[in-house]
Amino acid sequence: MAAPANNSSSTSRRVVTGLGLLAAILLAVFAAPAPLWLGLVVLLLAAAAWEWARLLKFGPVSSHLFVGFTASLIAVMAMSQVQFLAEAYLASLGFWLLLVPLWLARAWPLPGRILGWLLGWLLLLPAGLALLYLREQGTGLLLGAIALSAVADSAAYFAGRAFGRHKLAPRISPGKTWEGAVGAGIAIGLFALVVGGYFSCDGRCLLGLIAASGLLFVLSIEGDLFESWCKRVAGVKDSGNILPGHGGVLDRVDSHLAVLPIAALLWLWLHG
Repeated sequence: MAAPANNSSSTSRRVVTGLGLLAAILLAVFAAPAPLWLGLVVLLLAAAAWEWARLLKFGPVSSHLFVGFTASLIAVMAMSQVQFLAEAYLASLGFWLLLVPLWLARAWPLPGRILGWLLGWLLLLPAGLALLYLREQGTGLLLGAIALSAVADSAAYFAGRAFGRHKLAPRISPGKTWEGAVGAGIAIGLFALVVGGYFSCDGRCLLGLIAASGLLFVLSIEGDLFESWCKRVAGVKDSGNILPGHGGVLDRVDSHLAVLPIAALLWLWLHG
């Protein structure tokens, strides 16, 4: 009888933490002035950088340096208006579409210190820039990009718990199932239809929205699987323990790392 109680407790913590995060995100997105929003993005990336250093087993000095340089880089890049350049996100697009599938298929190990720093920046900096750029373009746009990943993640979690039978990637993440992925895909399709209906999209607009949502959904799965692979290689269950029921910051933003830069790139191309 203990296992169901533990599962129920875990789910409760996950839901409570998720609701708290949602409230904090909404408050920050709608109420924070631009300097405070930049500070929050820097803080988020610093926390994620610390967990990345933990996964790659950096020493104390290297870990602190990596966090400091990461926070400084995102601040300098933001003040230099780099977030408005498509090139800031093209590297992320290439990484997620070309390199990550090979990485997962061939089970490459985690890199050493120098390459680990570069890979960490490739993961974190475009996502941080996208948070700044998308919010400046409109709070609704940023919330839509964040919501897409959140909807996919939540739907996959609950559909997987309810119907999961067939493993999606057992060597990488035994807990993820095809049923969860299908549930997430259905949820994303409905999400795209709701957004399209809200903005009174015509047929062409709706098809484009569904196609973009489908691409971002696939990327969200890649982001989730890549972080799971990194944790598996590092021999840890979670990237951290700061978020009850969710683990660490990287555990919560893994899919966003892939989705946000490409969402920013698509918006830049659409309005360039």
